[in-house]
Amino acid sequence: MSARLVIYPPDENGWRRVRYDGVAIGVAHKPSDILVFLSAAGMEDPGELDLTDPELVEWRGPGPESWAESPP
Repeated sequence: MSARLVIYPPDENGWRRVRYDGVAIGVAHKPSDILVFLSAAGMEDPGELDLTDPELVEWRGPGPESWAESPP
């Protein structure tokens, strides 16, 4: 079974595309953006999600520690 949440590699500005259940839900600049997108997509209690759990989240490219230093 594949992860329901997929985080793509950072683009040239450090932004990462986010997909949930096969649907693009946003472009994140930091981990908290992902939680906001998941809440808007209808996930209950996204704050309880462990973004480091490989059964729940597929990180493409660098993992959850890789973000831009500051917003563009």
